[in-house]
Amino acid sequence: MNMPIRKTFAVLLTSAGLAAMVSAAPAWAVTPADTLVEGFAFDDIISVDPGEAFELSTAEITGNTYNMLVRINPENTAEVVNELAESWSVSDDKLTYTFKLKPGLKFASGNPITAEDVAFSMERAVKLDKSPAFLLTQFGLTGDNVTEKAKAVDPLTFTLTVDKPYAPSFVLNVLTATVASVVDKKLVMSKAQPVTPSEKYKYDTDFGNGFLKTGYAGSGPYKIMAWKANEAVVLEANPNYFGEKPKLKRVIYRYMKESSSQRLALEAGDIDVARNLEPGDMEAVSKKQGMVITSAPKGTVYFISFNQKNKDLAKPEVREALKYLIDYDAIGATLIKGVGTIHQTFLPAGQLGAIDDKPYKLDVAKAKELLAKAGLKDGFSVTFDVRNIQPVTGIAESFQQTAAQAGIKVEIIPGDGKQTLTKFRSRKHDLYIGQWGSDYFDPNSNAETFTSNTDNSDDSKNKTLAWRNAWDVPALTKETQSALLEPDAAKRATIYQDLQKKVLADGPFAIIYQQVEIAGHSEKLKNFKLGPSFDTNFVYTISKD
Repeated sequence: MNMPIRKTFAVLLTSAGLAAMVSAAPAWAVTPADTLVEGFAFDDIISVDPGEAFELSTAEITGNTYNMLVRINPENTAEVVNELAESWSVSDDKLTYTFKLKPGLKFASGNPITAEDVAFSMERAVKLDKSPAFLLTQFGLTGDNVTEKAKAVDPLTFTLTVDKPYAPSFVLNVLTATVASVVDKKLVMSKAQPVTPSEKYKYDTDFGNGFLKTGYAGSGPYKIMAWKANEAVVLEANPNYFGEKPKLKRVIYRYMKESSSQRLALEAGDIDVARNLEPGDMEAVSKKQGMVITSAPKGTVYFISFNQKNKDLAKPEVREALKYLIDYDAIGATLIKGVGTIHQTFLPAGQLGAIDDKPYKLDVAKAKELLAKAGLKDGFSVTFDVRNIQPVTGIAESFQQTAAQAGIKVEIIPGDGKQTLTKFRSRKHDLYIGQWGSDYFDPNSNAETFTSNTDNSDDSKNKTLAWRNAWDVPALTKETQSALLEPDAAKRATIYQDLQKKVLADGPFAIIYQQVEIAGHSEKLKNFKLGPSFDTNFVYTISKD
């Protein structure tokens, strides 16, 4: 439970006060009239640099503080709308995309937004080569060619040249991902630090990554004033924002891990919004006078991963057995009641080609039969890396109990979001429970990560979920790539349906449910709304009575 720490409101009126406030993790008896305070378990944040950030919580922060050329329409996720771009066009050969920027736009720093900033933002993301870089490098961009393939033609014209005639909707959807956020080149490079080139890092600058891990260089409705891990994130209204002005002066995400702590703080008026309520606390808030529950289906699926580097988990019979050792019905009725729906395929409901097949249920006898075929009739031992948050912990404990019935000894290794995710990304886990939210609203966002592994070596540049589980699948990788060049939507959907069935039957993933995001909040908030993705949970429209 978070410990309450008090600080006078006057100190919040300066930027220095905001930074000091983060270190003190404040609480109010009543939240300030010009400030939105959200209780949120954001222990997955590793960096707020959009060229590096690849976590769900961070997507919400960058979604409210950075702009892109285009953005998904949260009211219609099949539609991409202009943001920094005034217009765009595609060449006849579908290889070159030309964007005309809106004139007169400024970053929060006051620097003008130009096509050079757009080109630099893509260049630094590709050359930094952090986790989300593959979203751009899949278009054939490399450190050697990016300055030619993504370039400013004039101050307000940017062109992107891709390597294949992809469906334009796919390219535009990718450009709505966080990694395509536009950063202030002048500011970022003034903060860049020299580095020594090495075999893994070719360049002599960090492209401002050290600064942007906790700093800010965007143009969105809010500015990032401070982030301190597991304490608070502080946003302040950007006076140079070109769109609808934020209704509130600041937004504070206060780190609160426990659902009960969030509920009590909400009821006491210490926070305006509780973001991680479990079913019991959600029900209690819904019955509380003056409180409201808001929900929205998310394109986020939760899964258990089986690392194929483990010789036992690499056996197909074992992969299938584990899927029969999950008590889906009990999890759906208790642990995720109101916050998720049982879903066993990698494409979330609502996306092109999504299917709703659910062939697995708890069947210990079937699991034992499969383990015997794998030569493991007496079971085996395995470790399970688990983020220490509900309902993830509850699901892991449920699986530990049901797996034991088939002789499998599961040792749960708890950790915070950063710890477990970092271990998973380096392929050092046995089992891992995680979540995947679509980076953009195209089925390739999920298909590529669950079914594609172009290089299974430990130093691969394309670190998809298939790679993280050392699942080497050249045939599926080829099939996934073919879908990107299929112009017919119905045929493209058929490819994704086939991929889902193959992963369901043989993949190193037991997909359990699709998230329904919920939030409890004070009825004093106006225009509070959860979007279809974390980067569309916009806060600039929110006001208070």
